[in-house]
Amino acid sequence: MKKTICFAILILAFASCKERKSGPIWSDEFNYSGLPESSKWGYDTGYIANNELQYYTDKNLENAIVKDGCLMLIGKKETHNGFNYTSARIITQGKFSVRYGMVEARMKLPAGQGMWPAFWMLGTSISEVNWPKCGEIDIMEHINNGPDLYGTAHWDNNGHVQSGGTTPCDVTKFHNYGFEWNQDSLRWLLDGKRYYGVCIRDGVNNTSAFHQPFFILLNLAIGGDWPKSPDSTTVFPDTVFVDYVRVYGQVSK
Repeated sequence: MKKTICFAILILAFASCKERKSGPIWSDEFNYSGLPESSKWGYDTGYIANNELQYYTDKNLENAIVKDGCLMLIGKKETHNGFNYTSARIITQGKFSVRYGMVEARMKLPAGQGMWPAFWMLGTSISEVNWPKCGEIDIMEHINNGPDLYGTAHWDNNGHVQSGGTTPCDVTKFHNYGFEWNQDSLRWLLDGKRYYGVCIRDGVNNTSAFHQPFFILLNLAIGGDWPKSPDSTTVFPDTVFVDYVRVYGQVSK
């Protein structure tokens, strides 16, 4: 019965779209120069996970810089702390989180073997319950030279589970990557058009993590379990360009 109700909710969600009349509750328009604004962004540094090959640097203008109206996350082939590549991963953890609403970014991405840019969210409870119990929302992921964009939710249901969809996208051009989220569903958008959804009504299938606050992450990973390693065709340095990040909805205090 719950599955039938959730399916009906998603059909209604995909069939209707109300225009938002109010401005964002949080945003970074990147209309300044230098490092990402420290009141909005922090950094994950070092080696993180997934057998990735980059070292994420901290407050390094060569890997994360705001210039000419865009945030640029730059992946470089260089030796640093025992790693052969550097990049950046910036986060709003401890500075901003949100529960329900809409999150979007206008971005242009690198496409090359071993390149793995992402725009995503993690539950703020990660420090207490760890992953995947905290929940993860991958608003946008792209790997290598593939034609598809990936949008995925991860959570715990007696073990790690995930649900996601894909849609064709030329990531080398600017696109709007969006995500809508309410008490009933998660919905992924490309340039305003929904292409995937997950029902979370009443925490169905143990999706209670998605009724808690999440923070935002932007990063450019290099190599790893999914894309594998760069090769002789991969261009370095290469860059993620972010025109803006905007959030509409309810802010978690």
